[in-house]
Amino acid sequence: MKLTAEQIDQLYLFTRQHYVEYYDLQTELVDHLANAIETEWQQNPKLTFDEVLHKEFRKFGVFGFMDVVESRQTALGKKYNRIVWSHFKGFFTIPKIILTGFLILAVFYFLKEYYTKEIFTATMLFLISSMLTFLFFENRKMKKRKQETGKIWLFEKILSNYGTFPWLMILPIHFFNIIRIDRISNPSDLVLFCMSLFIVSMSLAIFIVLKIIPSKAEAYLKQNYPEYKLENL
Repeated sequence: MKLTAEQIDQLYLFTRQHYVEYYDLQTELVDHLANAIETEWQQNPKLTFDEVLHKEFRKFGVFGFMDVVESRQTALGKKYNRIVWSHFKGFFTIPKIILTGFLILAVFYFLKEYYTKEIFTATMLFLISSMLTFLFFENRKMKKRKQETGKIWLFEKILSNYGTFPWLMILPIHFFNIIRIDRISNPSDLVLFCMSLFIVSMSLAIFIVLKIIPSKAEAYLKQNYPEYKLENL
């Protein structure tokens, strides 16, 4: 006997009622419960859906889904992190490395010609404010999607954590402290090159973390979870 669509929905509701927050984790549990229920029905076809469900739930022990959710969340987290870092490393192909070198040189010669403390400070403030603005709208979009669908995705949560990496915030502050930009009026070529390297590196990090990786992740979610694709039509 196969479960109906309505019974599958009941399983999703059951996992939410037992504090399974993320939809991708809910889906794994629902698949497990559905297979277990169908197997049990083959042996005891007279049992009702609720009877079999609660029988299977008791197998998880006194803590219910807590232990299995914790282990699966850790496993999925590692899997998603591997996906993220594979895309991060995949971005740095030979042509992009060469382009990055040209960008560093272009910024270096620009600073050498037009450098002022105000220009450098304004550039860093622009990068940081752009990142914060993007994160604000992404978080608002996630909250809106959760309100509309009742679903929140672990993969999206991990990506938002990448976007709020402490180094994205703290590194510019440390750089300012090391360079002491407020005391430099006529920087050497070495200092200008370090500034150029830092500006380009920060720009690339922000672009990859906030643009490239989320787009790859969205493609992954649409491929593996059809519900995600329907939500974003």
